Amino acid sequence: MTRILMAFALIGLLMSCGGDKKEEKKEKVKIGGAKTEKKKDDSKVNLALSGNDLMQFDKKEFKVKAGQEVTLTLRHTGKIDVKVMGHNFVLLKSGTAIPAFSASAASAGQKSDWIPDGGKDVIAHTKMIGGGQSTTVTFTAPAAGTYDFICSFPGHSGLMKGKFIVE
Repeated sequence: MTRILMAFALIGLLMSCGGDKKEEKKEKVKIGGAKTEKKKDDSKVNLALSGNDLMQFDKKEFKVKAGQEVTLTLRHTGKIDVKVMGHNFVLLKSGTAIPAFSASAASAGQKSDWIPDGGKDVIAHTKMIGGGQSTTVTFTAPAAGTYDFICSFPGHSGLMKGKFIVE
């Protein structure tokens, strides 16, 4: 019996050893004597825009700062082919009339990605994409003002349009 009690005592002693784990304190080390923080780069901005098979953009307005490097990614969330329901993002120069531009775009045709006159009234544009595709364009934001953006596929600019506000 004494041996059994000694065996339990020994097991209890062994189980209690190492059971308490103490957390180590970690010191913060400063390198170079100063704490560095990651600063936000205000010279660049990333924008996202989606278009669907119902001829709708998911956003009607963007705000950026003059001179910023803008990277805009356009996603076509629908399923219809580019030849039937293509979408693009076209940022028009100030004072460009959307109906006149759209009529010229329709005449320009698919070979020009529905961008008329070599893009003389355009600040920036993406290529035309179909369902499930995406594309990106990078450009410098123009001077302060409010600009129109549209999809230049024939018949789309009446619904697929918005304001690009540059502060």
